[in-house]
Amino acid sequence: MVTSSVPRLVIAAPSSGSGKTTVATGLMAAFTARGLAVSGHKVGPDYIDPGYHALATGRVGRNLDAYLCGAELVGPLFAHGARGCDLAVVEGVMGLYDGAAGEGELASTAHVAKLLRAPVVLVVDASSQSRSVAALVHGFASWDPEVRVGGVILNKVGSDRHEELLREALDSAGVPVFGVLRRVAQVETPSRHLGLVPVAERRASAVEAVAAMAEQVVSGCDLEGLLGLARGAGVLSGAGWDAGEVLGSSPPPPLPFPSLGAAAPGPPLSALDGPRPQTPDGLGEADRRFKGPSGVRVAVAGGPAFTFSYAEHTELLTAAGAEVVVFDPLRDEQLPDGTRGLVIGGGFPEVYAAELSANEPLRKSVAALAESGAPVAAECAGLLYLSRELDGLPMCGVLDTTARMSERLTLGYRDAVAVSDSVLAEAGTRMRGHEFHRTMVEPGAGEVAAWGVRAPRRRLEGFVQQGVHASYLHTHWASEPGVARRFVERCRTS
Repeated sequence: MVTSSVPRLVIAAPSSGSGKTTVATGLMAAFTARGLAVSGHKVGPDYIDPGYHALATGRVGRNLDAYLCGAELVGPLFAHGARGCDLAVVEGVMGLYDGAAGEGELASTAHVAKLLRAPVVLVVDASSQSRSVAALVHGFASWDPEVRVGGVILNKVGSDRHEELLREALDSAGVPVFGVLRRVAQVETPSRHLGLVPVAERRASAVEAVAAMAEQVVSGCDLEGLLGLARGAGVLSGAGWDAGEVLGSSPPPPLPFPSLGAAAPGPPLSALDGPRPQTPDGLGEADRRFKGPSGVRVAVAGGPAFTFSYAEHTELLTAAGAEVVVFDPLRDEQLPDGTRGLVIGGGFPEVYAAELSANEPLRKSVAALAESGAPVAAECAGLLYLSRELDGLPMCGVLDTTARMSERLTLGYRDAVAVSDSVLAEAGTRMRGHEFHRTMVEPGAGEVAAWGVRAPRRRLEGFVQQGVHASYLHTHWASEPGVARRFVERCRTS
């Protein structure tokens, strides 16, 4: 039996907005600056925070989602991402015990912490309380005996006297305080309608923000105490996930940061003061091509407009025999030469609609590829890009649909079944997904649906057309690795 004993911490909070991202990212950068190889992970489907984790560690950020992937894959995916590391820091989602709606603890930070046998550090917004903090922490620590709350980091503390009152209360409750962050030192991280602005859109300022997070954590937290807590995590049994093994093929070669795979240790803290030599999509020129054994070229959309992708997708495509080439729809006027298939993930095309529309040569190139019957897989932002128009601006016109921004937020996990055969799945294949968007798509006549979604209401979702599979659902292919094999095989034979 293979085991993993990588020291690890889960950074959680009583609620969203308490400072988890600042603390988790700051810890990653601070320990990396000390020369440790640090692996960053994010609980849940969030694509944006892992980008900040990657800046902090010099390794690709990875997600741990017990709903999308299943609880049985959380440990193997963690071990895969943390392989060879000295420390892993896992940033939680929402409040500690908040999970998939109506599913109990499923996909909550507490659930993942138990699956990882990892101690939890609770980040508490102490701005409006003093002695009551002990009751709050006691409640969270005692709610589930299987969740080990190893200590707290107090955030938004107003003064020395305020800190003294908080420490006294927690001392009496027997809860260690591993850090105190002052209210005046909060790090500014810009956000908009779907959360933080991705790293690829603000690389220079994101580097500065990560450095500021690290400085704040170094000055306010007991790093030695936190490392000691991490080293007390339980041993995980079982082999790490491997794309080649799950597909029955040779594993792909390691991929460098910030691409999808293993990387060298991150830079010292001082190096965060200046931007790294990256292309606009966050990839160095040497990182834009990942070669599988067969040379079937699959183009993957990147750049600031398309930043949402799970690392395991490229690893699976490569293990299935694809040569993955990243391109930027904002600046590249043609698909990479020899493209046999196209993957367009999520992101913010509505923010870049004018620039995407203005790149008419690429829009025509995408439309021609789809018209040829080549496999095209598009999620959320990709769906919008394939539409006839977005907010009145011409897009690729692959689908006879129109898309527009909406005031209504669509958010939540989805249980779906494929209702049509497609380049990704046979009809009847069940997968779990996640929706997160403020747009609406109006289909044309005669469109064929991709998914049947069962909750929160029964409905048809997405589109299948020739070799195109387009949907709002974000899925994690590690839960159904045959998706990647099927897609690459269709690329080879189309």
